[in-house]
Amino acid sequence: TVSVAPTSSGDGLRPETGSVHSAEAEVQTLSTAVSWTQTQPHDEAQELLLQPAADRLDPPGLKAFLQRVEDTVIRELDRNGRSHAFDEFQVNWEDQSQPVSCLHCLQHPSAQERGLHVTSVSWSCTGSVIACAFGRTDDGDWITEPSCVCTWNLDRRGLNPKQADLVIDVATAVTALCCHPQQPALIAGGLYSGEVVVWDTSRTQDPVLVQTGMSADSHREPVYQVAWVPLQKAGEFGVLSACSGGRVLLWTGDLNEGRFVLNAAYALVPQQVPHSSYVSFKARGSSTVGVTSLALSPWDPDTFLVGSEGGLLLRCSFSSQTPAAVPSEGHNVTLRAPAVFVFRPRSGPVHSIHCSPFHRNLFVSAGTDGRAHLHSLLQADPLLSLRVSDSSVFQVQWSPSRPLVFAAAAAQGEVHIFDLGRRSLRPAATIEQGGADQAATCLAFNSQNSHLLALGRTNGTVCIWQLSHDLTEQSPREISQLEQIANQVAA
Repeated sequence: TVSVAPTSSGDGLRPETGSVHSAEAEVQTLSTAVSWTQTQPHDEAQELLLQPAADRLDPPGLKAFLQRVEDTVIRELDRNGRSHAFDEFQVNWEDQSQPVSCLHCLQHPSAQERGLHVTSVSWSCTGSVIACAFGRTDDGDWITEPSCVCTWNLDRRGLNPKQADLVIDVATAVTALCCHPQQPALIAGGLYSGEVVVWDTSRTQDPVLVQTGMSADSHREPVYQVAWVPLQKAGEFGVLSACSGGRVLLWTGDLNEGRFVLNAAYALVPQQVPHSSYVSFKARGSSTVGVTSLALSPWDPDTFLVGSEGGLLLRCSFSSQTPAAVPSEGHNVTLRAPAVFVFRPRSGPVHSIHCSPFHRNLFVSAGTDGRAHLHSLLQADPLLSLRVSDSSVFQVQWSPSRPLVFAAAAAQGEVHIFDLGRRSLRPAATIEQGGADQAATCLAFNSQNSHLLALGRTNGTVCIWQLSHDLTEQSPREISQLEQIANQVAA
């Protein structure tokens, strides 16, 4: 409490007050203490902080130093502002110690027990589901051996790597697989028996939507490639299939009757391959070119590429009207000769071809010579040949997000990912899991999620690998670098 006693001055003109008395009444202790830093008393620290900046002393020589280097620093900053040395540099804060890492290892126990191989993999158009075909890649008569197609939804809660979400039993080996580009439930497949089939995975009881059967129009040899082809009517697709008998057939589906209708047919005949000093057929006894690989151009709807058992690599045209020099063999449509250009042949079968999604003239091919060959549609010789393996290369595919990146799967089990933007032509990343008894038979980038790469092996497993930022993010000048590669003349 505080008490004030008023007083008056002697002359009565000015009031005065007496002494002010105070006492602590709200706390239980009457003693106080002040605690501050260990290095400086509180009063000195507060006095220093409240002191005007002009009165403080700078560290010895600091002002002189700043005045001395000011012109030099400003000159260098101005020079850096005009420099282009770091135009292509991108800051990447991710840990790059692991360029690839395995997310899932998918297995179908029944297929593994029977020793079946993964022959083909394909992502659904949504990027959520991976479809896997089982069969065999080794020699032997296994046309009557049953196989299957399995799907896993990687976005499904509680994913079981050893239990497929859907298993489609097939009477014979499945040799090719391709998911529909717009309808996630549809999958086209090619069989060792020569049949072509489309499954609808939304129909769990009977997933077979359409099938060619063993008609006069169908293939008579194993189908090694299937692909969805956009038709003239918007939103409609046909299925293109290629077999070892030298036939490339375009099918449209009759959904009412559950069967395919042959829309166009092409036969690859050695005598009708465009003249080239590289090609000689004198020693060849076959009347057809056995097709082992097929690729569609995403830029030109009239162009498709074909690789053969004998190493031929051909550019073909859907619009060709040249009749094929072979018997019709009961086909309901006229067989046409589609080849319009021949590239330098390989020494053995061409197992895989893939067109660049970033440049209309570039494609990559691979086969038994163990190399990946980068080609231009405009010249016969490859622009570049990269050593992948000492054994066969089963599949090559461009990245859907990096114009300069592609992957190659080899028979020795390794998978190499190449980056053409690097100074070295050595692989930017390698997946070495597996071995000679676990050949990497097929692979597929996920076009919706470019960080995912599916890889199938002869041990019956399908592994989903996650790729690092470096392998998936496009750099600023990557397209121009690809253009430079495409414009160079083959050595």
